[in-house]
Amino acid sequence: MPISNNAFVRATTLLLLVGLVALLGIVGTTIWLVERSQGYFNEVVVARETRSAATDLRNALGDAETGQRGFLLTGNEAYLAPYNSAVEQLPELRERLGAVLAPYPQLQESLAELNEAIQYKLDEMARTIELTRSGDRDTALAIVNSGAGNDSMQNTREFLISLVDSSETRLDIGVADQRSAATALRWVTLLGALVIVGVVGGSAWTVRAYTRELAAARREVEAANQSLEERVQERTADLGKANEEIQRFAYIVTHDLRAPLVNIMGFTSELETSVATLRDYMSEREESGDPKFAEARLAATEDLPEAISFIRSSTRKMDALINAILKISREGRRQLKPETINLAEIINASVSAIQHQVTENGGSVETEVKVARLITDRLSLEQVLGNLLDNAVKYQEPNRPLTVSIRALPAERNRLNIEVTDNGRGIASTDHERVFELFRRSGSQSQPGEGIGLAHVRTMVRSLGGEITLSSELGVGTTFRINLPRDLRSYLGSNAK
Repeated sequence: MPISNNAFVRATTLLLLVGLVALLGIVGTTIWLVERSQGYFNEVVVARETRSAATDLRNALGDAETGQRGFLLTGNEAYLAPYNSAVEQLPELRERLGAVLAPYPQLQESLAELNEAIQYKLDEMARTIELTRSGDRDTALAIVNSGAGNDSMQNTREFLISLVDSSETRLDIGVADQRSAATALRWVTLLGALVIVGVVGGSAWTVRAYTRELAAARREVEAANQSLEERVQERTADLGKANEEIQRFAYIVTHDLRAPLVNIMGFTSELETSVATLRDYMSEREESGDPKFAEARLAATEDLPEAISFIRSSTRKMDALINAILKISREGRRQLKPETINLAEIINASVSAIQHQVTENGGSVETEVKVARLITDRLSLEQVLGNLLDNAVKYQEPNRPLTVSIRALPAERNRLNIEVTDNGRGIASTDHERVFELFRRSGSQSQPGEGIGLAHVRTMVRSLGGEITLSSELGVGTTFRINLPRDLRSYLGSNAK
């Protein structure tokens, strides 16, 4: 089933959300398990420290008691070495056990009793040792045999043994908890990895499927474009043939119109000569009372010359229009010759042709060319630029110096823009399109012309594969913009230079 763009976005978003949730779950669970493992580790450390402190304290008390009894039995000071060593260590060991049990308030009372029992036993051992040294060994043995010290020592051993057993139990539980946490962490990581792998796999599959469909769609578009290009070429060829037929028809029609027009102009000249003879004849005759003679004189001297003048004016105008149509027809039938040209040279040559007309009135021409070379028809481009510059001079504002600017700038899709700007009299907004029509002119007709210049320019620009537009404001000036391909051959579909 094809994947639409919306379905692809939804599927990708869903997979990303699942991956994000899985990642957050893994991170959160991992942090929680690590914290728990740290807690279990801390409990294990405390249990080990408690067991170690209790064991060391119990061993030290045992060593002290062993040294005391050996000394009491033998009276030899050498047996007091374990006692003396233990007595030196006991304050530190008791303090260490107190520090380990400090976080447990429930043990503080038992700890106090333990310290009392230890102190009682230490006092007893110190007293018996002093009595033995002073020679009163019987009294020392009597104190030992009384059992009070033994009871105290027994209570101390029991408390320390229970403390060691409790620590062992806590150690076993802590280690088991650590193993459970490690196992849980391992499973969470494994399941999270599987989820992420699934998300990545799903994303990869979705992207691959969507990419395949995009590639297929691109191939279809390319095939459609190829077909469209072929159809466009066929239509272009048909339009070219139709255009050629129209141009041929226009040429034939105007050529055929010229023959009767020449006859009319010839007979008009003969008629004008005859009327001149008749006018001279009627002028030499004396006035008679015949009213028909007066009418004939008026016709010969005024009416006929005026009519012939109108006929000659009309034939001249018609001759100019026929010439204009023939000019456009010939230009349309001219074979374009694409060649590599230096655009700056073409523009400078066109500017040189009007430079004296501009500068003699204090005007100036500025050029800016950012496109070095292009391939086009040199003659057509020269005619286009020449016509636009001639119009700028022809329709300049008489109250200010003429300023003309020509810019050639690169455009998208391997094309370029040529802008011709002047500060002339401008064109009304209603005439922006009309000025490109044949035999149409804008504004006051103070300058001679037939209204074919801009129509001819548009025809040539379109033959070069481009388009021409304008923006203008009355009293401000006009800007013509020409968009052309950099390589005319791509437009003509030819590889010839």
